[in-house]
Amino acid sequence: MSDNPLQHLFQKVSNCIQTHLANFTGQPQNPSSSTSKNAVFSLSPPSSHLSSKIYPANTDTSSVQPKDVLNKGKSAAPVTKEELGRATWTFLHTLAAQYPEHPTRQQKKDVKELMAILSRMYPCQECADHFKEVLRVNPVQARSHAEFSQWLCHVHNVVNRSLGKLVFPCERVDARWGKLECEQRACDLQGTTNFDED
Repeated sequence: MSDNPLQHLFQKVSNCIQTHLANFTGQPQNPSSSTSKNAVFSLSPPSSHLSSKIYPANTDTSSVQPKDVLNKGKSAAPVTKEELGRATWTFLHTLAAQYPEHPTRQQKKDVKELMAILSRMYPCQECADHFKEVLRVNPVQARSHAEFSQWLCHVHNVVNRSLGKLVFPCERVDARWGKLECEQRACDLQGTTNFDED
């Protein structure tokens, strides 16, 4: 049975997040951070073959957050629709920035499937329905990094216009959403080496 195609992406994102958290908190990072006892999250539970799921690590995450960031005595409020939207766009633009100039057939298929899944499972039904309509009018374009980044910027602007927000100049998308800074290309998307076009 083949690995979950998102497993490699989650592993790379996990490593990048842990690197940034280590830099933020000033704590040294263990080179094997994906299995480190200090990991914020792990892709597989200890002694399990179910490696395609994300499991919380058995660790005290309060040690990775600076004391001044924690709101002691206050309960955390649920995420708002606006916060979820900003986080989703951040994820999507970061994914587009990492998207290869010559994606494999599987990578093109995966990114189209991801957009379709978002349009069905996004935690805000009104937003999901709107995104489904946006995708119907603007089918995913993902034959290259440049094409996918520009398509995503255009789609983001379609959503922004519908919300009465300012639009972003898409010629500046790479300057705004550049590649993640990860050591030894650890944040590059992984996939097969087959460069066949659709």
